[in-house]
Amino acid sequence: MSLGTIIRQKREKLGITLDELARLTEFSKPYLSTVETGKVKNPPSDDLLVRLEDHLGFERGFLLHIAHMERVPADIKHCIAQGQAENTRLRSLIRKLIDDKQIKGSQGLAELRSNISEPGPADKYPGKMIPIINKVSAGYPVGYTDLDYPAGGADDFVRCPDLHDPNAFALRVSGDSMTPKFNEGDIVIFSPNRQVENGDDCFVRLTDPHESTFKRVYFEPDNIIRLQPRNQRYVPLFIPAEKINGIWKAVIRYERL
Repeated sequence: MSLGTIIRQKREKLGITLDELARLTEFSKPYLSTVETGKVKNPPSDDLLVRLEDHLGFERGFLLHIAHMERVPADIKHCIAQGQAENTRLRSLIRKLIDDKQIKGSQGLAELRSNISEPGPADKYPGKMIPIINKVSAGYPVGYTDLDYPAGGADDFVRCPDLHDPNAFALRVSGDSMTPKFNEGDIVIFSPNRQVENGDDCFVRLTDPHESTFKRVYFEPDNIIRLQPRNQRYVPLFIPAEKINGIWKAVIRYERL
């Protein structure tokens, strides 16, 4: 999500018009409009960003951090993202170790856990770091291991600007049963907090046998779940609901080019 979009959405949520914001910040309405639409030729000044933070109720430094990050060259920004992903991975590992029953009960460890759970300034950049857990089969169901995240063992992380589900996870597509919409190597983000409806693309885990797959989901009569491939070369699967361990809706796709 761009800086201008963040500002516009917050302004509209507060019910503040551009005319009112112009009076509050003492910047012209046309200029503020170009900032919100991303058409401004030069990045907004720090003075304007501070005023916007104050009058729109942003945490101090939030807009400044986003604007400064947008000015960073792409190669440097990539290095920063990699560092943030590694920090996220390490924090997850430390929290898991502290939560282990063998080392519970220590006041010092509890304090350490509290400290590492607090997000740093880099985490305030728009978007949540979503763990890429493994691959999901866009073909016939294949065996899976328990996705007990966050365990710090994610293959990688991907930043997702518009998703705030703390339990969201991502998987890489393997196979071709979901083409042409989803292709081998695409990264798909799933949100456990989203309601699943007929025709949704979903990650599905089976209980017996212990397998997983990526298919469109349809709720049929007699408590049957139809797992429908998008690729017409594959036949649908009809699974009794009691044999399904979980269904999670796909919400965002990152296409591999």
